[in-house]
Amino acid sequence: MNHTSLKQLDYQHILDTVATFAHTERAKETISTSEPKFVKKHIDQMLNDVWEAYRIITISSSIPIHSLDDMSAYLQQAKKGLYLHPSQLQRVLSFLEHCRKLNTFMRDKVAVAPNVANYVLSINDMSDTENAIAGSLRHGQIDDHASPELANIRRHRRIKQAEIKEKAEAICRSKKWAPYLQDSLVVEKNDRLTIPIKKQYRSKVSGTMIDTSSSGATIFVEPKELATLYEQLNDLTMAETYEVETILYTLTASILDIESDLHMAMDIMHHYDVLFAKAKYGQSINAVIPKLNEDYMIHLDAARHPLLGEQAVPLSLQLGIRDRALVITGPNTGGKTVTLKTIGLLTLMAQTGLMIPAGPNTSLHVFQKLFVDIGDGQSIEQNLSTFSSRLTNIIDILEITDDKTLVLIDELGSGTDPNEGMALAHIILEQLYAKGATIVATTHYRELKSLAQTHDGFLNGSMTFDVDTLQPTYRLLLGETGNSQAFDIAFKLGLHPTLIHRAQQLCGNQVDETSYSIADIDQTQKRRYDKQLATTNYVRTQQKKKKTAIPLFNQGDNVTVSPHQEVGIVYKGPDEKGDYIVQIKGEKHRINHKRLTLHIPASELYPPDYDFDIIFKSVDYRKTKHLLERKHVDGLVLDDEE
Repeated sequence: MNHTSLKQLDYQHILDTVATFAHTERAKETISTSEPKFVKKHIDQMLNDVWEAYRIITISSSIPIHSLDDMSAYLQQAKKGLYLHPSQLQRVLSFLEHCRKLNTFMRDKVAVAPNVANYVLSINDMSDTENAIAGSLRHGQIDDHASPELANIRRHRRIKQAEIKEKAEAICRSKKWAPYLQDSLVVEKNDRLTIPIKKQYRSKVSGTMIDTSSSGATIFVEPKELATLYEQLNDLTMAETYEVETILYTLTASILDIESDLHMAMDIMHHYDVLFAKAKYGQSINAVIPKLNEDYMIHLDAARHPLLGEQAVPLSLQLGIRDRALVITGPNTGGKTVTLKTIGLLTLMAQTGLMIPAGPNTSLHVFQKLFVDIGDGQSIEQNLSTFSSRLTNIIDILEITDDKTLVLIDELGSGTDPNEGMALAHIILEQLYAKGATIVATTHYRELKSLAQTHDGFLNGSMTFDVDTLQPTYRLLLGETGNSQAFDIAFKLGLHPTLIHRAQQLCGNQVDETSYSIADIDQTQKRRYDKQLATTNYVRTQQKKKKTAIPLFNQGDNVTVSPHQEVGIVYKGPDEKGDYIVQIKGEKHRINHKRLTLHIPASELYPPDYDFDIIFKSVDYRKTKHLLERKHVDGLVLDDEE
């Protein structure tokens, strides 16, 4: 299956939609990168698993699937000799719990889904590790009773903390300290118990200053009497840290001991996530499991395009060994292209192990190749026209097609001379059929409709059109040729039957003068018909308008500018539009010649060699011009001024 064909059929859009039903990123990636399979036995197994998963979710939609995204990272961390932190162990514990719950959940579903339910048997018992982690954690931290040593250390640590607090409170009550205290209470600062001392008595109190108040009037001192007790507490804290790390290393080692079991559980969990995502997608579009065959048969039973939802019109057709080339005709926007895409997309979905929106009698052949030519495919880079681009694609298809190929072509032969395009389309369809391909093609060429009468294996189909409502029905009718309905539509819209009959003659059609009766028309429609046939003999004469000559003004001419009768001096002109540049009160304006009247010619105002730059150019401009006339100056440029 080539990438272009998959893209034209919106195959990736379907995969991405299915992926949204998965829980884990790994499953989403697996689904989004899926490809059609080509071995019927393998596809049958995939579809059977999806069907069993579908039956399970009809009983219970809550499947205990756990996110796998962190587990591989945790195992890599452990293999590097780093222990897992309590929060990470909590995630591992959650995964192990989900494995146990999944095991219990699936054992109850063996009756309705024997294959899918038994996959869980590959997950080994990991309860010892689960119990060890669960017994060591409490509220996201290592529990006191994770080991006897830790329980003893933490008990002594609590005793020592109480002793320190009691000692600090005794100091606050002491008469010895009373004169120096700002307040007779113990204040915790930076995890240390301190006494608030008045600043002026700092030298009277032995101890370590921990903090000061915002005003600076009070200092918080840890009395010297507490120092020994804090040293003992620090020893206990270090012992606690060592024991906690020992427990974390032990738990991490127990996880590494079941690494292979974890990988197997992750694979099974991933497989279930993919499977139930497919089943939930099938449930969302009211889909069925299609039957597969190797008899080159395409039997669609009330099939719908999955991206059209409730708007899709059911499509039913049957192709097989005897009739394996379908030529569909009908009006534009009548559903021909949607029919092609529905056939191709449902085939791809089935071979990917997906349920399809169709009736229960649907059966699809397992094709090894599928080629699509829909749209113009115009390539600017290769400088190919619409026709040549599509023909290049058709030639590629001809080279690769064999009897295991499904070919879908939209408007074959379009984009060139109709007679030549029809001839090429005719020959291409014959050759594809001779190579053994199963073909579905759409066309506007009437001549291609005759293939069903002149060639065995070709079947005609047409998209029906409701002339009364002037709307397509999007329904495929097999065994009949369709018309573009242009004449019927023209009559429905009010074109005179006489004109329609003339058009039929030009097409080579047999004309029935009694068709499109106008016997029962009303007076309004009769008047419209009469106007369509009425002609008028007349001679249209038109005098050529003489071009108005543009008056020629010279530079320096004084002119009067209408409508305000301002006086200006001509600088430049005229351009192709007859506009002049006129300087009025020191500012230049673009003015059409029709607004200018000669007031005083320049010849009467200035000598023959007069330098008009004095009038029209700035002083800086004239200085620069004068300098450049004498010598070259690097970087100096003379910009013309309007």
